[in-house]
Amino acid sequence: MNIKLIAIGKTDNKALQSLIDDYTKRLSFYIKFDLEIIPDIKNVKNLSESQQKEKEGELILAKISTTDQLILLDENGKNFSSVSFSEELQKKMNSGVKTLVFVIGGPYGFSDTVYAKAQGKISLSLMTFSHQMVRLFFIEQLYRGFTILKNEPYHHQ
Repeated sequence: MNIKLIAIGKTDNKALQSLIDDYTKRLSFYIKFDLEIIPDIKNVKNLSESQQKEKEGELILAKISTTDQLILLDENGKNFSSVSFSEELQKKMNSGVKTLVFVIGGPYGFSDTVYAKAQGKISLSLMTFSHQMVRLFFIEQLYRGFTILKNEPYHHQ
């Protein structure tokens, strides 16, 4: 299985980007992982919230193939513990999913079209985090999930 994380806008904090790079490298020992960044939309000041979500949605859907399984990182999604998330990853691998795509949306979330295409939603927390920090937290949780599945000492219970 391949895992892809799609996010809107580049990370402009060098320290945060360094940590993202570190966990991306660690994750590569377990699975093929790609982080795809969709550039910020230009002239968003001239767009309504729904127009911005639609434009971002078109860009997101252009990065997804029909065989990909799409999971949105969404505040209204399902909550997992790290262990239950690792079990969910194992189920996806066992089911024969070729590419599992997770998406971090823009500041207003996702368009209705993106929601309609998604096969699931995951919430990282009831708290709100910056979109840049969510990348780090989610990639770290992917890494943690694989160390749990491999019974490695990274995660402590």
